Amino acid sequence: MKTAAINSIDDYIATFPKDTQKILQQVRATVKKAAPKAEEKISYGMPAFTLNGNLVYFAGYKNHIGFYALPSGHRAFQKELSKYKMGKGSVQFPIDKPMPLSLITQIVKFRVIENAEKAKTAPKKAVKKTAKKTVKKAPVKKAVKKTTAKK
Repeated sequence: MKTAAINSIDDYIATFPKDTQKILQQVRATVKKAAPKAEEKISYGMPAFTLNGNLVYFAGYKNHIGFYALPSGHRAFQKELSKYKMGKGSVQFPIDKPMPLSLITQIVKFRVIENAEKAKTAPKKAVKKTAKKTVKKAPVKKAVKKTTAKK
């Protein structure tokens, strides 16, 4: 793969041999169909999809397609992915075998739901943390003012 100025998924895919390009386009189309509102980008030098945070990444290699659904996506489908070589947040789909597109669809849909649930609760947590910090800091400032005033 060439590494010069990859700014889009099209640029990324174009750097591979035609057979690999076809497979990468299949994976891309599968992710887009499973998460039509997701945005495409290049992140960590590979295609990525985001929707309420990072959804999935994929990448082409000489002998496999790497698929990265973050650790949670892989844990949820551990049984289905067990026949593939896996890392903590990655799986390798051999390039000489049919891509498990229906499994990729299921994983992406799982990640969409997971990110949506996180997005619903994230602002509440942020507000609570900010409120707690404000409450904790306020008494310290008053105590400093009172001590200074007495002198």
